[in-house]
Amino acid sequence: VVLLLSLLGLAAAGKLLVVPVDGSHWLSMREVLDVLRQKGHEVVVVAPEVSLHIKPSKNFVMKMYPVPFTQEEMDEVFKESVKNFFEEGSFLERVIRQYQQVKKSSALFLATCKHLIHNKELIRYLEQSKFDAVLTDPILPCGAILAEYLSLPSIYFLLQIPCGLDYQATQCPSPPSYVPRAFTALTDRMTFLQRVKNVLYGIPNLFLCDVVFQPYAELALGFLRREVTVLDLHRQASVWLTKLDFVLHFPKPLMPNMVLISGVNCAYKKLNQ
Repeated sequence: VVLLLSLLGLAAAGKLLVVPVDGSHWLSMREVLDVLRQKGHEVVVVAPEVSLHIKPSKNFVMKMYPVPFTQEEMDEVFKESVKNFFEEGSFLERVIRQYQQVKKSSALFLATCKHLIHNKELIRYLEQSKFDAVLTDPILPCGAILAEYLSLPSIYFLLQIPCGLDYQATQCPSPPSYVPRAFTALTDRMTFLQRVKNVLYGIPNLFLCDVVFQPYAELALGFLRREVTVLDLHRQASVWLTKLDFVLHFPKPLMPNMVLISGVNCAYKKLNQ
């Protein structure tokens, strides 16, 4: 009995495959990986050779793969993205600027995903490594495609997904009379005219999502050898760890596998859970 109890710590540890998204998404995820490693889990991160913030660490194994762009090209795309985000203008001007910028950054991320799943040596390593789960940021579905290919349960770590795909994938209610859309600056309490505005602001997202996500559906078709939508991939997620808190955000509906974790951000801070 004593021997079995001494092995419980080893039995609780798992092997986690991490498919991150660069930028601030990675900075908050890295805090979680450090804690997981301290708890005895084995963490393997797959990342491109060119990135903004994803760097090797003693707390995890990093498997890197080549990509068809330079560090300078990537830095320029992100500088333009930040600049556009803070520029003022009418709603239409902001949507057009966002649409143009999304096309540039999406092409960069899509190329990264292509070179990951078409790297035969790396995919062979992942197949042989016997992971227990995949941790990924679903704002880009490359990790979801890989989890489906490896037949592994997926854990999503996110703030939100464009176009409300997180609501659709979890079948979570998201009425426009209650849940504010992006760029509206509205709260969860709206007048009738504000609700109309909230509905209208959601329309451009349909076009933006086609630009961002349709190429991934085509990529998944070639890799998985079957037709699948990005929404289908996201529906397979086991747990959605959402970086929200009722204290800082408006209350909204949740599903049982959506967990508010809060307290995880770019700066170092002790996790509240």
